Amino acid sequence: MADRDRTGTLLIVIDNPPYGDWRGREALDMALSMAAFDQPVALLFRGEGVNWLRVRQKGAAIHQKTVSRNLGAARMFGVADIFADQGAMARFGIDQTEPGAELINADADFYNRFREVIQP
Repeated sequence: MADRDRTGTLLIVIDNPPYGDWRGREALDMALSMAAFDQPVALLFRGEGVNWLRVRQKGAAIHQKTVSRNLGAARMFGVADIFADQGAMARFGIDQTEPGAELINADADFYNRFREVIQP
């Protein structure tokens, strides 16, 4: 993680899969809304949530839109950082070079770097 001070940044955790559960999409919408109003916000994908970061998803196969477009808007809206828990990435077999996210160890030290942590 870069040595930037994040003590004023809100961290929103997404640990739900991208399909079949709306909580992850709602968490992303929350982050986009906050960032659009110049609130410092970052995203962390952990657990099943790291599946949001898979490349070449085929949402149409299950009659849903692919989440990559939604996630791609995050930086455009001003989301400061996107993180992925490296342990979860390995557990779900996602090549750690695929996501556009910074790989971190989601431990207590990591969480303590943020003003507040929200896990919807």
